Amino acid sequence: MIGARYFDAAGLSTANSGEFTSPRDYDGHGSHTASTAAGQPVQATINGLNAGPLEGMAPGARLSIYKVLYENAANSQASGSGADIVAAVEAAVNDGVDVINFSVGDNVDTFGADEFAFLNAAAAGVFVSAAAGNAGAGASTIDNAMPWETTDAAGTYDENFPMRVTLGSGATYDGIGRGSGVGTSPLIDSVNAGLSGANATSVELCFSKEWTGGTQILDPAKVAGKIVLCKRGTNDRIDKSRAVQEAGGVGMILYNATDGQSSVADFHFVPTSQINNTDGLAIKSYIVSTGSSATAALSPVVGAPTPEAPVVADFSSRGPSLFNGGDLGKPDIMAPGVDMVAAVSPEHHSGNLWDSESGTSMATPHIAGIAALLISKHPDWTPMEVKSAMMTTANPLDNMGNPIQAQVTGAATQFDMGAGQVNPAPAFDPGLVYNSGVVEWLQYSCGRGVNIGFSDGSTSCGRFGAIPANQLNYPSIAAGALPGTQTVTRTVTDVDQGGNVPNHYTVQVASPAGYAVTVSPAQFDIRPGQSVTYTVAITRTTAPLNEYRFGQLVWSDGHGHSVRSPISIQGVALSAPSAVSGTGTTGSTVVPLIAGYNGTLNTTVQGLAQSTVTSIPLVQNSAHGFDTNNPGTSDATGRVDTVIPAGTAVARFSTFAEDYPPGTDVDIFVYRVSGSSLLLRGASSGSTASETVTINGPLAGATYVMFINVFDAGGNGTPLTVKPNVFRVPSSASGNLTVTPASQAVTLGHSADVTLNWSGLASGRWLGVLNYSDGTNAIGSTFVSITSP
Repeated sequence: MIGARYFDAAGLSTANSGEFTSPRDYDGHGSHTASTAAGQPVQATINGLNAGPLEGMAPGARLSIYKVLYENAANSQASGSGADIVAAVEAAVNDGVDVINFSVGDNVDTFGADEFAFLNAAAAGVFVSAAAGNAGAGASTIDNAMPWETTDAAGTYDENFPMRVTLGSGATYDGIGRGSGVGTSPLIDSVNAGLSGANATSVELCFSKEWTGGTQILDPAKVAGKIVLCKRGTNDRIDKSRAVQEAGGVGMILYNATDGQSSVADFHFVPTSQINNTDGLAIKSYIVSTGSSATAALSPVVGAPTPEAPVVADFSSRGPSLFNGGDLGKPDIMAPGVDMVAAVSPEHHSGNLWDSESGTSMATPHIAGIAALLISKHPDWTPMEVKSAMMTTANPLDNMGNPIQAQVTGAATQFDMGAGQVNPAPAFDPGLVYNSGVVEWLQYSCGRGVNIGFSDGSTSCGRFGAIPANQLNYPSIAAGALPGTQTVTRTVTDVDQGGNVPNHYTVQVASPAGYAVTVSPAQFDIRPGQSVTYTVAITRTTAPLNEYRFGQLVWSDGHGHSVRSPISIQGVALSAPSAVSGTGTTGSTVVPLIAGYNGTLNTTVQGLAQSTVTSIPLVQNSAHGFDTNNPGTSDATGRVDTVIPAGTAVARFSTFAEDYPPGTDVDIFVYRVSGSSLLLRGASSGSTASETVTINGPLAGATYVMFINVFDAGGNGTPLTVKPNVFRVPSSASGNLTVTPASQAVTLGHSADVTLNWSGLASGRWLGVLNYSDGTNAIGSTFVSITSP
């Protein structure tokens, strides 16, 4: 490590108890990810158990640390301000780094200040490895999904740690655990092991004294010399084994709260086996039936078979990316991210210098470290060529030669694992690479509705125009809304190190089921340093609408180079933009549509409806964050109540960055009043002041409550007047927005554009909806946003 800096303009270090106003790591997350990327070889122990030897991906690389996250000891959550993150990225680029590891996310798939900072970094030649997020296994939970970032999913690796539970009845249950186990011992359920007067929930969950602030929960008189059955939840998993150790217990059986949870091979304070919920409840029943005579033993399973690996972790966030409309395959690639052992801060890890962690945060430094090695070998490669080398050589098969699986969801797709598990060796000699640069990224951004302004008054869209996301020269191919047929273009460059001899490549295509895929040319000769452009024509044949299908395209030269691109396609009846915008009291705009069928297209209008704007004076106060479980106002949080009129089709709650100083970050949370309770119905907490929660079909007559929290206004104590907007769009036209033609004959694969006209708008923001149908079925919609000066 050659340098460490910290960024804390938002004052989070002083707001969060236990933190350090310095580069020093409190949580351990930064130490863990940094040492995974570039840590030198060490021998490690965790809670007295051997955990080494350890070594980072690029042990000879130099590390520069930029601390932007600060732990909140009250909820064990870390946070950082957008302004600090952007400042740190800019500093890293100015310092001359080659790779940025960004094991950070906000669970918001959009273009914000962070994404723009990384665009600038990539334009300066810096490779950006970014976590996909830990919000899986649901679809469209992906984070950090810009094309100039390499978005990393997390998987398992080919080692497990089976720990068998053997009850006095002879029944056995196989769980996960490290260490030597423990012989036959008395067994007690934690619910029966608490001190008199202790909170029943805390007892069942086995809270340690550290977790409770010094209060003993488990009774040593009941626990000493016994194995304790503890339930997973709330406190850290290893905190539960600490509680058992504090009370004199000799082992723990940790059972999951639900069978949907994965098991983790933690380094516990006493021998532990983590088991599923069903087995945990069976053991609980055994204890009830046998009482004080219940016994158990924990023993490692010797000679257990190597597990199928990798498997996509259940927590790993999934595509498709909603911001990209499914037209950019995300995540990009997968790396190990489960039970990773690396350096941590002893402050937050029971005095340990190393510990086991899981998350896409742990996968990301694997990719960062490999990128550093690739750049060292090929210093002339661009960040996108480095990404391409890893993606096109990634392995979609597991260690048994079968397609990679995903926890919870079954067979893995591009939206789970990207191109597959990173496979470092062939990435150093990939044969062909896909490249793109800042002009193409700005064109892509404009195609996604982001128009970046320049100091001379011009804009990126005005200078460079726009391209659809799937026309970016990317290593994967995707179409999230294929209206019958579509053609994408790609260009490959030969980076073979074998001299000036031409290489002959031929293509093999595994078409997504129900689609015909034609590549032209299907073969070509190419010399090192040369580029070739090819097209991919995709036509839906028998595939059902509105369902994704997957395939692949592989270029091979017969000399060991196989350049693989995953394909993801979803056919739709109509390709329509999710949103269009306009300005002016009166105006018009064309909405580009492409039909995916032969027949009639009908288009109807809802709205326009003007937003109701409220001004609320607040102040940044990092100590007053927003608790979604206990919503309320404070000096940093305002509230707006809205009653939904009958006939309302859409309710939208929004803030707009242009209403605030640059760098402002506000978050919104929307609840519905139900009796005396507030039911959370949506949240938007990105790294900017542009936030939106949209509720389709809100309950008529109900009251919806919008809370707006000031996360970053430039520092603690800074005042900020927030301006929440509420739109209530009616189910019919309001007379100020029309569409032509309202009905038209359409042909599969051809344009079916309509024109919007609006008039008579008062000053403010307006919202409406276009709804499309084929005469029988609804086939799509487009939001219409108009700003009238």
